[in-house]
Amino acid sequence: MIGIYQKAKTQTMKYIFALIIFFHGAIHILGFVKAFNLAPIQQLTMPVSKISGSFWLLASILFILSGIAYLIKWPWWSILAMLAVTLSLVLTIAVWNDAKFAIIPNLIILFVAGIALSQLIFEKKIADEITQIYAPSAGVETSKVTPEQLAELPVPVAKWLKVSGLVGKEKIHSVWLKQKAKMKMKPEQENWNDAIAEQVFSIQNPAFVWKVNLNMTPFINIAGRDKFVDGKGEMQIKLFSLLNIVNEKGIKMNEGSLQRFLGEIVWFPSAALSPFISWESIDSNTAKATMEYKGTKGSGTFYFNEKGDFVRYSALRFKGNEADAKRYEWIIDVSEHAVVNEVKIPVKMTATWKLDEGDWTWLDLEITDIKYNLRVSSY
Repeated sequence: MIGIYQKAKTQTMKYIFALIIFFHGAIHILGFVKAFNLAPIQQLTMPVSKISGSFWLLASILFILSGIAYLIKWPWWSILAMLAVTLSLVLTIAVWNDAKFAIIPNLIILFVAGIALSQLIFEKKIADEITQIYAPSAGVETSKVTPEQLAELPVPVAKWLKVSGLVGKEKIHSVWLKQKAKMKMKPEQENWNDAIAEQVFSIQNPAFVWKVNLNMTPFINIAGRDKFVDGKGEMQIKLFSLLNIVNEKGIKMNEGSLQRFLGEIVWFPSAALSPFISWESIDSNTAKATMEYKGTKGSGTFYFNEKGDFVRYSALRFKGNEADAKRYEWIIDVSEHAVVNEVKIPVKMTATWKLDEGDWTWLDLEITDIKYNLRVSSY
């Protein structure tokens, strides 16, 4: 119900903004009418030349076109809007006494267009990163998971792959998935923030890119991107896809991102056979995995129930990237499994930091869609 309300509010704001663009564009026609003496315009007391009047008409056309482009979701509508605002501001200054209040809608349009453009640039950057990590997978010849390969794994890990339904199926070399989530940005935060995310993985050359959009309030949007490529991790969190809130990279981030990749192979279990991952049996339901890739190394412990389903992942991860950052236990707990694309995977889970001051469950996640071994162009 809350989601429907939020969607309706967003749509209403969208139409209000479009009306501002159209109305502001229509007002610029007055300058054209004044310049060519088509009708008396009492609102403009200062003279307007025919050349200037032509620019008033051009500004009007640009605003109207940008409004239409905004409504039909043309990605580059913001460029048209910024051109219109720039021209409008020049014209407004020329007749400042008559048109000074036009600065208000111009600033509103400029602000929204600037956010939209920064978001588009951020999305383009992420799309390029996705293409980069999937390019090596384009010509991969897939092989099938065999019982002989499972025999080399610890008993609980082999049992998990059997229960997942992978034996006899093609190994997974690339993954696309969609998530909906609730997140808490700080340990003391009481209420959850809704988020939607997409993530892509390359298994042959271990890598992932995760992008998330988090709505803090109807007026504040947080965009984030985590990636792990070539053994290096990087995190960016931006306000309105524009202002950096977090922009971290370094050795500690590398290790933490690798440990995240390791824990998330439960969504594509054949990655347990990766040559970059070694396994150590702890008991009949527990095994430790250590992954090393391009100079970065990390480990985590996998827990399984009696049926062989994965139920928990635990790793000692750096919390933060500061010089004095310390390792804390980071836990993924599974609450629901499902068979998706003929593979049994966990689809609902939480992530928790075990901190000195207490547990911080910061993520409540659900997989809503997942696809394996797609072509690069499908993403």
